[in-house]
This record gives sequence, structure tokens and C-alpha cells, in this order.
Amino acid sequence: MGDHSKLPSPPFHHIPGLANFRDIGGYPVNGGPSSDDPGPPDGGKILKVVRPGLIYRSSEPSRVTTDGVSKLQALRIEKVYDLRSNVEIERGMRDGYNWNVKEWDGALRVFAPVFLDQDFSPESLAIRYGNFSSESPEGFVAAYEDILTAGASSDNGFRPFKTILEHLASPSPTPPSPCLIHCTAGKDRTGVICALILSLCGVDDEIVAHEYSLTDLGLKSRHDEFIKHLMDNPVLRGNPLGAKRMVSARKDSMLATLAKIRETYGSVEKCVVDLGLLSSDNVRQLQSNLIVELSAKDAVPWQDHAELLL
Repeated sequence: MGDHSKLPSPPFHHIPGLANFRDIGGYPVNGGPSSDDPGPPDGGKILKVVRPGLIYRSSEPSRVTTDGVSKLQALRIEKVYDLRSNVEIERGMRDGYNWNVKEWDGALRVFAPVFLDQDFSPESLAIRYGNFSSESPEGFVAAYEDILTAGASSDNGFRPFKTILEHLASPSPTPPSPCLIHCTAGKDRTGVICALILSLCGVDDEIVAHEYSLTDLGLKSRHDEFIKHLMDNPVLRGNPLGAKRMVSARKDSMLATLAKIRETYGSVEKCVVDLGLLSSDNVRQLQSNLIVELSAKDAVPWQDHAELLL
């Protein structure tokens, strides 16, 4: 599945047959050290970070190998949130891409479609694909607003974003069980919910957008496949540049999306509360579950990784 030697680890893990698999933990919260702990005797700083080893993201896992499954089991992933719809899965199979459902012992697949089946009408796809293939970040912002609305809508009985956030906010003396979140590419629907999670923890927008942009590295091995699939749709037929833009994960797209959320709701937390995804108390519980203190040397050196995307 491509050259994994060039992928920084952390956050990436080499899972044979599964592209774009990475941990969204290990990123600093509010960019500063803990105010109470002076750090270890060697002078290393203690940082507040998002808990590593808890929330993973990836592309769809249909081709994960037996060795890859063993590696996922070693990570103790117990829940796999599949954000695709049945129609989407069926179309991928019909068109010869074999993006079938993949399950393995020890992990429960949770069917959590962001878009309901009726949202895959030609008219809906034309609007969505048009937004994604736009040359400006505004197209992605519009597409990500649609994802947020669909993923949070009470009309969607699966309540995918609420389901994921409630799992992470579960009140328990032990952390929530590790989970994997994926759609098809693991970029857009997965990117929106992961951005909400990181932002709720207090990760700076610049870092959230960097984490999102890592998909440009993680998905390289499947870029041609996804571009071909997109160009099978009449909306993008004969438009390889539009299809290429659609599989990109540019930082400015996520930065503009987060800015739009704040413009609309006031803050990411208020967005989540106003959309009925979590209560304010649940947000505090999520933060308690997900924010931990680590030595700075164990945090993700995201600034170094940013150079790989230039």
C-alpha cells in the first residue's frame, strides 16, 4: 500500500492493506506546558496533549491483510465507526472497487452513515462534488458544512457524530475503549469529526488543520484509485484536475472550516452543544477523558512533519 517508510510515526502506523491509518492523539492542547508540574529532573517539559492510543482514523479497511488485522488487534481497537452509507458501499462494489465491509474479531463495526441513502441522488452528488472540486477553500467549507449538518441532524437516526462523541465522553474511571473512525478515503467526513474532537480538547486550529493535511501523505498510495472512481461520476467526467482537488487535504480548507464554525456558533464547543451532540457537562467529561500529561519528547513533533507536506 505504498511507501510507509516516509510516513512519520507517530502519528502513522503501518497497517498492511490499510492506507492513511494514524493516531490523532499526542498533539498539544492550547500549545502550552502544564502549569503545575515543573517536569522531570532532566529538564524536559510536561505538556498537556490529546491522549494517544485512543482515537485512530483511516481510509476504508476492505483490503487490510491478516497481518494488518493482527496489528489492529494489538492496538486494542474495540469499535470501528463506519461513516459510509449502504448505497455508497454497494456502488463501490458494483463499480468494481470491492470496498466491502471488513470486520475482525475483537472489534465491533458501528454503522454510522453521515449521509443517508437519499443523499446520494444525482442532484445531491452534483452539488457536493461541485463544492469539493472547487479551486477555492470556500468550496470545501460548503462541503464540510454539509457534512456537519448531516452528521449532526436529528433526521439521521444513526446520529453518527453524537454516537462517536458520546463514546469518547463516557463517564468511567477508565478511558473509553480505543476506536477507529473511517469513511471511504478517511479525509472529509472523518476529517470533520476528528477536527471537532481535537478542537473540543483545545488543540489550536493550526495543529488541527495540520493533522487534517496529513491525509495528503497517508492517502498517496490510493490517490489514483480514488481519482478514477470520482471521474466515473458524470459531474467530474473529463475533469481530472477537479477530481485531484477533491482528494486533496489542504490546510487552508480546514482552517477556513473552523473559522466558519466559530463565525456561525461562536466556538466549536457551542457548535457541538447547539447541535445537540453533547451537553456542556459531557464536553467537560470528554476533555477529562482525552487530555493527559506527557513528557514533551513523547508528544507528536508536528512542526517537523509539516515540512513533509511542503
